[in-house]
Amino acid sequence: MIKAIFFDIDGTLVPFGTPGIPAEVSDAIARVRAAGVKVFIATGRHLEWIDNLGDTEFDGYVTVNGAICLLADKHTCIHRRCIARDDVERAIDFSHRSPIPLVVVPADGDIFINRIDDNVRFVQKMLRVNHIDVRELDSARGRDVVQMMAFGTEKERTDSRLFETVLTDCEPTSWNPYFCDIIPLGSDKSVGIDRMIEHFGIPLSETMAFGDGGNDIGMLRHVAIGVAMGNADTAVKSAADYVTTPVDAHGVLNAFHHFGLI
Repeated sequence: MIKAIFFDIDGTLVPFGTPGIPAEVSDAIARVRAAGVKVFIATGRHLEWIDNLGDTEFDGYVTVNGAICLLADKHTCIHRRCIARDDVERAIDFSHRSPIPLVVVPADGDIFINRIDDNVRFVQKMLRVNHIDVRELDSARGRDVVQMMAFGTEKERTDSRLFETVLTDCEPTSWNPYFCDIIPLGSDKSVGIDRMIEHFGIPLSETMAFGDGGNDIGMLRHVAIGVAMGNADTAVKSAADYVTTPVDAHGVLNAFHHFGLI
């Protein structure tokens, strides 16, 4: 029996380019919760950037790819893991000699970027992020940073040796060709899921997760039942136990019916 379900947001609950969760999905989630199943968000977004869930209620939030786990009140933190200060210092030095735009996500929000280019503008539009402060990365010095983002192509990041010589205690996770999320080594959505189910006393054998991006692969493999959206790429689908229809073709609803959750 499934007792906890974890949902990615973009491309899973919310179709890209739309303002929020479709009413049919929100209603279905409410029905599942009413039946006693806990439902959680598991996203790469910081809470500060989660503005597309409407009135849909959740029991907790695994944010910034597992680095911060919050309960339903969005204030009670049960888990937090930061990027090593040495890595942040090297990233500051790197930012002064590289054209690659870097986003800094402090634990307390106040997200900023050191420069904006066409790739950044495209992603801002896609994710409906209307504004992000532009500041030098020096502003990150001495702060608790839970995630960073690097724009540009994978080749550009590889050629810059970003993860070989700068962010040596971090790893990239990507769900979009224009950028990658940067998280501490060994910290992903599956770690956040473990902290959340430990808090609620739910065994891993009674968990399910829905996702569509590369940063969802770990959690889809980790939970008892991993569901990939029909709009996911081949690698994500291969990591899942079940592939439903696309996000804009009743994907969540069809999976709920398939597994007898509603």
